[in-house]
Amino acid sequence: MTTPQELDPVLAELATRIRTALLAAGLPEVAEIPLERPRQPEHGDWATPVALSIAAEAEQTPRAIAEQLMTNLEVPPVIAAVDVAGPGFVNFRLAHSYFQDVVRRVLAEGDRFGRRTRADVDVEHVNVEFVSSNPTGPLHVGHGRWAAAGDAIAALLEADGHHVEREYYLNDTGEQIRRFGESVVAAGLGRHRTDEHYRGEYVDALAAQIKADLGDAVFGGGDDAEVAERIGQIAVELMTDHIRDVLHTMGVDFDTWFSERSLHEQGAVQATVDLLAEAGHVHEEDGAVFLNTTAFGDDKDRVLVRSDGRPTYFAADCAYLQNKRERGHDRFVYLLGADHHGYVGRMQALGRALGVPDETLEIRIGQLVNLSRGGQPVRMSTRAGEFVTLAEVLDEVGRDALRYHYLRSGLDQPIDFDLDEVVRQSMDNPVYYVQYAHARIASILRNADAAGFDAGTVDDAALDLLTEPTEEELLRRMAELPEVVAQAADLRAPHRLTRYAEDLAGSFHRFYTECRVLGVRDDIARARYWLAVAAKQVLATALALLRVSAPERM
Repeated sequence: MTTPQELDPVLAELATRIRTALLAAGLPEVAEIPLERPRQPEHGDWATPVALSIAAEAEQTPRAIAEQLMTNLEVPPVIAAVDVAGPGFVNFRLAHSYFQDVVRRVLAEGDRFGRRTRADVDVEHVNVEFVSSNPTGPLHVGHGRWAAAGDAIAALLEADGHHVEREYYLNDTGEQIRRFGESVVAAGLGRHRTDEHYRGEYVDALAAQIKADLGDAVFGGGDDAEVAERIGQIAVELMTDHIRDVLHTMGVDFDTWFSERSLHEQGAVQATVDLLAEAGHVHEEDGAVFLNTTAFGDDKDRVLVRSDGRPTYFAADCAYLQNKRERGHDRFVYLLGADHHGYVGRMQALGRALGVPDETLEIRIGQLVNLSRGGQPVRMSTRAGEFVTLAEVLDEVGRDALRYHYLRSGLDQPIDFDLDEVVRQSMDNPVYYVQYAHARIASILRNADAAGFDAGTVDDAALDLLTEPTEEELLRRMAELPEVVAQAADLRAPHRLTRYAEDLAGSFHRFYTECRVLGVRDDIARARYWLAVAAKQVLATALALLRVSAPERM
């Protein structure tokens, strides 16, 4: 996890001085000085529990250690106050000048504020694979959740200074594609479709499109298996184009669309099976080849090659992970749906067999999305036959509302998604609440310009006049962005950023209610003007990382 002192030179200096004070007092040395935000704002801006962590080794009470720490601590000028609280916490309150500098930093750095630049040695090449729905049908609302989350996680990792590749894995070969081809052929020829076939109006639409593009003859010209294979691949290409278009409409664009079929065609599947065999990680049983995944923590060994010689989907998974490694990635994030819990153990075992460090292979399992309208479950889609499609919901509620509401909850929590609530334009709607704060600031700035207000420059502004409680609250909230971004990236938790955006918007709305920007004394107006400009930038950055727009007018 990223420490606060890694993000802020002021806190790095404070941590160094705390370490020096501990040594001066003859107390145990600590490798990393812990700094954390107090739960109650009245306790200060930062605190260290270091006295509690070394009490046993020092054979003293935490309170006594904290008192010695205070006695020996040379406090940096930017620290306005220090006190001992509770069982031994040492609390620090930052000087007002620190927060004035935050305004200047935001305006100097623009959309780089909150984003991190790392030394080359600390930069990871991260592959984030998400959605990866089979190209045999439309995306449903659950896929939309993984799309929003995966894209936001990738954006957060980029903001945290890493190189990221967004990847969609196309399961475009095997039994399911054969059945898909047979389903489209049956629809194209007007044949009865069995329970094994894919259903829904989209299958009929695909058959009609193929006929229109290639003519009726495309459904003949070979035996049934050959025709199903050919039509299946055409249908997969069309469905993939549809999936790509829907995701693009949602604002999700992938760097790589990786074909499972290509792994077989290039011999990568067999090569990976051979690699695992050479390492002594496979055995044969009844003519089939198994990976010894139980040796790496799985509950049973997994079949790589069936007794008839056909590789399994898991064999392709093995080749796919190996391919990612060969492409130079050193961290692998898989974002999967709620029906993939059984996938975790086998993939972790596979990673170990291939020599992938446990900490670099991450499998995140999301939970379900429950759709309703006015508290009533939404009917099933007539187009898909089985589920509500993402395209339908996206068309109804729009990209911003959909993405934001998907991201408000942690991935391990189911989402109850009421379509009426999502589109309601009121301050009770979180996405409206946040976007309106940005639009409200834009309106203030337009009004200032229309009135001929001379704001001067931020360097000339008397920011020390920003002492009203709501002004100080807004300043403190803005200062939190780099820490929130780093934590959300570390934890793969975009919902931490939505919470922050709502908190920041709330701080601005309270400031707006209590403090007029225009029509007050000029020096106060200038200070508040630049505070508003900085708040607008921080809101815009937070929304950009969530891939939600920051409107100038609402």
